[in-house]
Amino acid sequence: MGEMMKRAKAEDAGVLAGLAIQMWTDSSVEELQDGFRELAGKRDAACFIKYVDDQPVGFAQCQLRHDYVEGTENSPVGYLEGIFVTGEYRKKGYAAELLAECEKWAREKGCTEFASDCELHNLESMKFHMAMGFEEANRIICFKKDL
Repeated sequence: MGEMMKRAKAEDAGVLAGLAIQMWTDSSVEELQDGFRELAGKRDAACFIKYVDDQPVGFAQCQLRHDYVEGTENSPVGYLEGIFVTGEYRKKGYAAELLAECEKWAREKGCTEFASDCELHNLESMKFHMAMGFEEANRIICFKKDL
């Protein structure tokens, strides 16, 4: 039984998309794959994949945000854009490991703050963030209308 953490490259876009489609169900695998392939070439973004017995079981996507991030005082800020672990591999600390890789990456990029967000109704994500040492910065409701 082997475990491995890997920083994703462009050729890992398919693996990332296969995991991400389980979380971001409004997208298509093709869209996600294209997005991850593009991210791999950016210096201010990173994705990490957790493997157990050569099986990809989770991923995290992070990047630097240079615009204002709620509750932060510095720029850029490391930002967790997405994190996901497949069902049977949850509650084993893998999401915490993935987050730690993102935080380490952000520190290496000179960040002193790390941020994230989740939907108001996503209690599982909220509990994860609180357990990982995040503190709530703000709550907002966004509006839109067609013109």
